[in-house]
Amino acid sequence: MKNGKNINRLQSINEIHDACGLPKPKHPLISLTHIEKESNTDENQLTSLGILDFYKITFVLNNKGRLRYGQDYYDFNEGSMMFLAPNQVVGSTEYSGSAEWFVLFIHPDYFLGHPLAKKIKQYGFFSYTNTEALHLSEKEKDILLSVFYIIQEELNERIDEFSQEVILSQIDLLMNYANRFYKRQFITRKTTNKDILHKTEAILDDYFNNERAIELGIPSVQYISEKLNISAGYLSDMLRSLIGQNAKQYIHYKLIEKAKEKLSTTDSSVSEIAFELGFEHSQSFNKLFKQKTNVSPLEFRALFN
Repeated sequence: MKNGKNINRLQSINEIHDACGLPKPKHPLISLTHIEKESNTDENQLTSLGILDFYKITFVLNNKGRLRYGQDYYDFNEGSMMFLAPNQVVGSTEYSGSAEWFVLFIHPDYFLGHPLAKKIKQYGFFSYTNTEALHLSEKEKDILLSVFYIIQEELNERIDEFSQEVILSQIDLLMNYANRFYKRQFITRKTTNKDILHKTEAILDDYFNNERAIELGIPSVQYISEKLNISAGYLSDMLRSLIGQNAKQYIHYKLIEKAKEKLSTTDSSVSEIAFELGFEHSQSFNKLFKQKTNVSPLEFRALFN
């Protein structure tokens, strides 16, 4: 179904199978396809961009050529996963050279009445870009492969009154493993993540020191992530793993530090400082400052007089 210029909205698993040239799904709300390609191919034939009304999980087992996933190129060779939530925009997937992957489509209705309906929305990696894919060790790859095989067997061979509960338990297990492995990835890539932290700090320092807050307001997580060219979700989860604060909390920390500096070294009024830091109303600034420091801005300033 069209949704604006050159954008297709695919509302059912059957529609995505048709668009990708895949066989009809055996279940209307979930499908798992194992694909092997030896030459250039398009996974789907969307005209340009597409919006899916369901979850998409891609598990790349190997990729010997260059892989295009959505609107960007993805350069990792094997043992990786990418996650897409409903209502996100994607493009075609192209593989140059030999490649093997699983693709799992799950309509949200499949989770109705199950704790996963709420739980799956809490996983930040569904908002990551393909350049922030999960990269797996051989052991991790084997663990996840066993889960995919169980789901595949249930969908292909054992559809009965127990199938959905077994499949849901495997999807839950898959999410738990992905969450664990992403936490490991944040740790093993600590050097790279520290560089992102330093760049985040520099962006915020520049933002406050050059009075961008007066024009643009309080810096947003989206503003920082766009400057870093990473997704807001990945930035928040990376910072949380590194310093115990998500991106919004870190922005507030830097904002309060700047406020303390102004309160202790200038004669500007509290209202003026609030305006300089991007607040429309000084009451909002006072509330945040007291929440973070347990004293009001005026009580903090009094400590220096």
